[in-house]
Amino acid sequence: MPDRDFHDMPSPGAERGAKRGAEPSAVPQREREREAERRRRRAQFLRDLAEARQLRDRVQPRRAKTARLRHAMRMRTFRW
Repeated sequence: MPDRDFHDMPSPGAERGAKRGAEPSAVPQREREREAERRRRRAQFLRDLAEARQLRDRVQPRRAKTARLRHAMRMRTFRW
């Protein structure tokens, strides 16, 4: 799902352990490893979720078509 990937945006908890204006080296090594592991787990979860959605769409094509049409209608009526 490429529309949900925000690689250029930092995660909300990225600065939790660091003070504003602090250098990246000021963040403890353990905190960086924990954050990297969280990102890996999240990426794996999102891959699995996308795979499950694709499988569901293949198994239930009528429901998938209805969902696509419903989403298209929502997007057409959305006001910017």
